This record gives sequence, structure tokens and C-alpha cells, in this order.
Amino acid sequence: MQKKGNKYGTHRVIEPAGVLPQPANKVDNNMDEIYDNEILIDVKTLNIDSASFTQIKEQAGGDKTKIANIMLDIVAKQGKHRNPVTGSGGMLLGIVEQIGDALQGKIDLNVGDKIATLVSLSLTPLRIDKIKNIRTETDQVDIDGKAILFESGIYAKIPSDIPENLALSALDVAGAPAQTAKLVKPGDTVLIIGAGGKSGMLCCYEAKKRAGVTGKVIGLCHSEKSTKRLIDLDLCDAVFAADATQPVPVLEKMTALTNGKMADITINNVNIPDTEMTSILCTKDTGIVYFFSMATSFTKAALGAEGIGSDVTMIVGNGYTRGHAEITLELLRESEKLRSTFTKLYA
Repeated sequence: MQKKGNKYGTHRVIEPAGVLPQPANKVDNNMDEIYDNEILIDVKTLNIDSASFTQIKEQAGGDKTKIANIMLDIVAKQGKHRNPVTGSGGMLLGIVEQIGDALQGKIDLNVGDKIATLVSLSLTPLRIDKIKNIRTETDQVDIDGKAILFESGIYAKIPSDIPENLALSALDVAGAPAQTAKLVKPGDTVLIIGAGGKSGMLCCYEAKKRAGVTGKVIGLCHSEKSTKRLIDLDLCDAVFAADATQPVPVLEKMTALTNGKMADITINNVNIPDTEMTSILCTKDTGIVYFFSMATSFTKAALGAEGIGSDVTMIVGNGYTRGHAEITLELLRESEKLRSTFTKLYA
């Protein structure tokens, strides 16, 4: 008889006692026996969070063997893949291997289903047996391994009409375009920082759709390559390249583009630190800043806004919002240009 588990996975926490799996320093990643409310997954691919993978790549100097060793060390110490520097994880693609007795008939999953988990690797018990391939350009790592999805964990079945690596890439950032859909209203001026990246392109598409002909979507990119890509996609009313860690030059550019009115909503999708003040300065006093970036510092954002007397509303990016998987996959079905670009980059 299987042991009874807690809905939120606290039964897997080793230390410190009493906390949930995400903030825990170590979780139990023994996969020999599962609890009655767990789903055992045969893991095929890890999609590491962009901020986390960027940091790991920099630490490893781009060397794939060192990247593998860093990842293995993280899991060996914690029983999960929570980057000790960024605190973030990612998500995974795998095949359902076993379903706990208490979940039988209560969920729409069967053994053999291919799924993407929509909860962070920073709380997911994970065992890596072998790292088979590292795709540094897409933040994806193919492995042999096992993982546990808790009863409270959310997931998406991989659709038959979208290649699995393409679906995995989009689902990794599903919270961003779905939250954009909730925030942007007709007529809004929207600034998207990191607009040429994975979540950025999806947010640009959704923002343009929601802001409509009376609104304005402005995309800030970092590199010449991502700037050209975004211009070619024709998702924005204006696109420019700038260093988002340098707030004053970006502020000057935004002042010119908006005739001094600034953005109603700013969505920050970058994977590097120190872009908080750029986001705040470029947003009007009564506006909203949505920090989807896992590199965001709450302290820098809160004290920085206070320091310049800005009354913006700041939202911490929640990777989950109701229907986010369906919304994001539908974007790839709606836009042939977007799907083609994502296929070239990530599939």
C-alpha cells in the first residue's frame, strides 16, 4: 500500500522542516516508491529557466561538460534543480510512468501520456541519471531521469499538431503572454523589455492584439539580431535596441517615442539583473510594471521606485494564470510568422 502524501508535497521536504518544496534546501528525490498522490514521470528534456541557464552558462564559460557538472551538482545537493544563484528552475517534458492510487480516475492522465510540467523545477523532485545532450541556444537539456509531480502540480499534454520541443519552449514562458492578455486594454501604450526573446515575442503578439489600432506596442531588444527578428515579425509599432541596465538612455528614447507620456504597461522579460529602474522610469506614474523576469530584485524595484517618487503598480510575474497553456499554444496556431520563427529557434 502506498504511503499517503501531502497535496503540496511537504512529505518530500528533508530540510528545513515545515516548509514547502520550493523554498526547501533539500527534497527527497527517491523514485523507487511513490506516494499515493504523486505522478512519476520518465523525464526526456529539461527546459531550464532563461535566467538560470544564462547564469550557469556564464559560470561554466560556455563549456558543456562544466554546464552538465553544475547541473548534476545542483540536483545532488538539493534533490531538485533550483539554481542557487537565481533561485529559479524551469520545467520538463516527459512521459507519465506511474500514477498514485489516490489520483486514479481523478485526473485526465494515463500512463504513457506525454506531458510538460507547468510547475517550476525549483520545487520538483528530480533524479538525473544521465545528461545526453545540452542545447545551449535553446536552454534545453536532454536527460535520462525521473521526476515527481505533486497532486497540486499543473501540467499540459503535448498537442499532436505542435512538435514537442516547440511546445516545450512556448509552455516554459506561458505565464507571460497569458498575463499580458489580462493586463493590456484597448488604447494602451505597452513597452516590452526583452521583446526579441522567447517570452518577449509572445508578449508582443498578445499586447498588439489587445491594445488594438488605438494602442501602441514598443519593443526593446538587446542585440542587433533580436532587433531585426522582431522588426521582421511586425508585432510592434516601434522597435529599438538598447541596454536595459542603463535606464537614462532608454528613458530618453521612450520619451521621444511617446511624446513624454510613457508606457501604461511595461512588461519585463529579460534574463539579466539590474533592469528594474529602466522598467519603472519608462512607465507613467499611474501605470503598471509586470516583472516576468526571474532576475528581478524585489528590493531594487521597491526601493528604486520609492527613490524617484514613482507611484507605479508593480506585479511579480506569476508563471501561472488560468488557461495559460491553452492561450500560449493558440498563439502559435494563430500566427504563422510567430510559429515559423519559434520553429527555427527552438524546435
